[in-house]
Amino acid sequence: MEVIAQHGTLFLAMACLFGFFMAWGIGANDVANAMGTSVGARALTLKQAILIAMVFEFLGAYLAGGEVTATIRKGIIDPEVMRDDPQLLVYGMMSALLAAGTWLLVASLRGWPVSTTHSIVGAIVGFAAVGISVEAVHWGKIGGIVASWVVSPVLAGAMSFGLFMSVKILILDTDDPFRRAKKFIPAYMWMVGFMISMVTLLKGLKHVGLDLDLGLGSSFANALPISVLAGVVVAFFGFVLLRGIEEVPSTSNRFQSVERVFGVLMIFTACSMAFAHGSNDVANAVGPLAAIVSTVQSGGIIAAQSSMPWWILLVGGGGIAVGLATYGWKVIATVGRKITELTPSRGFAAELGAAGTVVIASGTGLPISTTHTLVGAVLGVGFARGIGALNWGVVGSIFLSWLITLPAGASLAILFFFLFKAIFSF
Repeated sequence: MEVIAQHGTLFLAMACLFGFFMAWGIGANDVANAMGTSVGARALTLKQAILIAMVFEFLGAYLAGGEVTATIRKGIIDPEVMRDDPQLLVYGMMSALLAAGTWLLVASLRGWPVSTTHSIVGAIVGFAAVGISVEAVHWGKIGGIVASWVVSPVLAGAMSFGLFMSVKILILDTDDPFRRAKKFIPAYMWMVGFMISMVTLLKGLKHVGLDLDLGLGSSFANALPISVLAGVVVAFFGFVLLRGIEEVPSTSNRFQSVERVFGVLMIFTACSMAFAHGSNDVANAVGPLAAIVSTVQSGGIIAAQSSMPWWILLVGGGGIAVGLATYGWKVIATVGRKITELTPSRGFAAELGAAGTVVIASGTGLPISTTHTLVGAVLGVGFARGIGALNWGVVGSIFLSWLITLPAGASLAILFFFLFKAIFSF
C-alpha cells in the first residue's frame, strides 16, 4: 500500500507508456492479419490499406474492445493472491506490457507475423507463476484460451472454405460469372454491414456511455433490426459502386472482370476485418493497463470488478493506429504474399471468414489469436483450391514463430518483474 501511495503517479505514467508501446506493437505486427490479404490480392495498395486500417482498427478498439479486455485484465490470474501486496500486481502488469511490446518490436523488425495474444498471455502467466506463485494463475482459464488457439483457426478455416465454395458455385463456375457477381455480391456486403453493426451495438456502446433500448426485450433483439438495416445500407452503397464497373473481355483470364468486382467487395471486408481485429486485440494492451489504473487509483485495493475508463481504450486504439502507420508495412507484405497466391475472390473469403471468427470471439470475451484465425482462414481458401496451392514452408515458419512467442514473452516478463521489484523495493 505504501509503495503505491508513494509512487502512484509514476506507476500510472509508466503504465500508459508501456500500454501505448504494446499497442504500437499490435499495430506494427498483428494488424497485418487484417490488411495482408487485401494487399496480397492487390485489391488495395499498401497506402490505402494502412489508411483504412488506421480508421477501422481504432473504431473497433474504442467501440467494441471492452469485452475481451475483461478476460485479459482479471481472468488469467487470481488477484486475491496479491491482495496484501497490491504493488506486485502493478509490477507484474507493467512487466507483461513491456515484455510483450519488446517481443513484438523484435518480431516486427524481422518481419515475423507473431501472435500478440500469445505474447501478452505468456507474459502474464510467466510473471505470475514465477514471481508470485503457481496458485496465482487461473489454469482453467488458460486451458480455455489455449483451446481457442486451436478452435479459432479451425472455425475460421471452415467459414472461409464455405464462403469461397459459395463464391465458386454461385459465381465462378457459371456461364456468366460477371453478371452473377454483380447479382450476388450485395448479399455478401450485407453480411459485412450486419456483422460490424451487431458487435458494435451488443458489446461496444456501453463502453462509451450509450445504451440501446428499443423496447424489444433483450439486447440481441434490440440490436437485430438495426443491424439488418445497417447491412442493407452497406449493400446499397456497394450496389451503387458496382454499377460503375463494366465487363472487360479478356482472352487470358475469363474471371478478370469478376475479380474487379470482388476488388470492390474487399474494401468492405478489409474494413470489417480491421474493425473486428481492433475490437479483439486492443485487450492485449489495455487489459493490463486497466488493472494497473484500477489498483493505483483505489490506493492499492484490487477490485474484482472495475469500470473501463474511456481514455484507456483511447490509448490502445491510438497506439494501434500509430504502430500501423509507422511500421505495419513490413509484416503486411509478409502475410499478404507468401502463404498462398491470393486473388480478390479468395482474399474476400479469407477476410470475411476471419472477421466473423474474431467478432464471435470478441462478443463472447475469448481472447483468440488473430494470427491463428487469419492463417486458418487462408488455409481454408487454399484447401478449397487444392492442397498444392499452399506454401507449406512459409506456413511452417509461421507456426515456429508462434511456438517461440510464448516462452519469449514469459521470459522477458519474469526478467522485468524482478527488475521493477528490485527498483521500487530499494
